[in-house]
Amino acid sequence: MDATEILGMVAGTISSVTFLPQVIKTWQTKSAKDISLWMFLLVTLSVILWLIYGLLLGSIPIIYTNGAVLIMSLIMLYFKLVRFKA
Repeated sequence: MDATEILGMVAGTISSVTFLPQVIKTWQTKSAKDISLWMFLLVTLSVILWLIYGLLLGSIPIIYTNGAVLIMSLIMLYFKLVRFKA
């Protein structure tokens, strides 16, 4: 892995971690009423497209980052639509 890929992985990790506090807070409060459904639907669509793009390029940092964000976005959509419906 070269310096450019390492930079991408570090940036991807930081980007991915930004979703974690919201996932944790929603889990702890058992409430998703203040979560914007449209925002998470758009984020999910966006990261799916970025993930496909990364797969087509074979770019590990893009695949890693968007795979992680997709997982957290899907968790938040599950919380919003199924688990903690408002």
